[in-house]
Amino acid sequence: MHYQTALAEEIRSSAARLLAEDVGPGDITAELIPDQQWATAEVITRVPAVLCGVAWVDDIFRRLDSRVALRWQAADGDRLDAGQCLLTLEGPARSLLTGERAALNVLQTLSATATTTRAYVDLIADTGVRLLDTRKTLPGMRLAQKYAVMCGGGHNHRIGLWDAFLIKENHIAACGGIQAAVAQARKLAAELPVEVEVENFAELEQALAAKADVIMLDNFSLDELRTAVELTAGSATLEASGNVDASTLLAIADTGVDCISCGTLTKDIKAIDLSMRVTPQATP
Repeated sequence: MHYQTALAEEIRSSAARLLAEDVGPGDITAELIPDQQWATAEVITRVPAVLCGVAWVDDIFRRLDSRVALRWQAADGDRLDAGQCLLTLEGPARSLLTGERAALNVLQTLSATATTTRAYVDLIADTGVRLLDTRKTLPGMRLAQKYAVMCGGGHNHRIGLWDAFLIKENHIAACGGIQAAVAQARKLAAELPVEVEVENFAELEQALAAKADVIMLDNFSLDELRTAVELTAGSATLEASGNVDASTLLAIADTGVDCISCGTLTKDIKAIDLSMRVTPQATP
């Protein structure tokens, strides 16, 4: 399935799921408010951030009440300052309050991934090294978080287990070696990229001999990464992985590898602090 089509379907299904888990059979507290009461609202970020999640919020309120009008002050991928208003809403007060938590939950989570990614990308902006995500995503949010990584300026590794080969230690052992594993991958799906994870220079030489497209250097030291770059001499794409965080990222990038994969972008995030302020208005 094409990525954009899959993402659009994910937005629709997750918006419905978010509303279902929060609203259930109905928002009983919102029923305290007169049905005809109108209101406006502003969504504010309390901290600097990179926005992500516009389509999810749009879909949540579209499902909830078509009378709610949303006016975005920023787009996915935009940097936000602390205190900035990123969205204004107008419509029935009940609907604004009912959709508030579902909307903010997805917005603060995806913006957190985009924000972390942007901070990491900025650290290595002058190196030309690509920052990759991993499959270490929050359960049920794979496509959403990978979209958020792109909004933050990062790049997607494989989406799942179907769109690229990643041959690791146990695959190598079960197949009878790196050469055999790569050869079998070429037979199964010649059009897909083949990546091999290696843990030492002997395995690196085997992966190069097997003509792997990408070689993941797992937990190599900085000196070992530099040596691997020299040995490879551009004959395969080199990906550094392991012990990657804000304090180590630039030093790894400076070794000359082509890309760095980092699970922190999606699994170790801290939600962005957002708030929605509602102001009652006269009924239109």
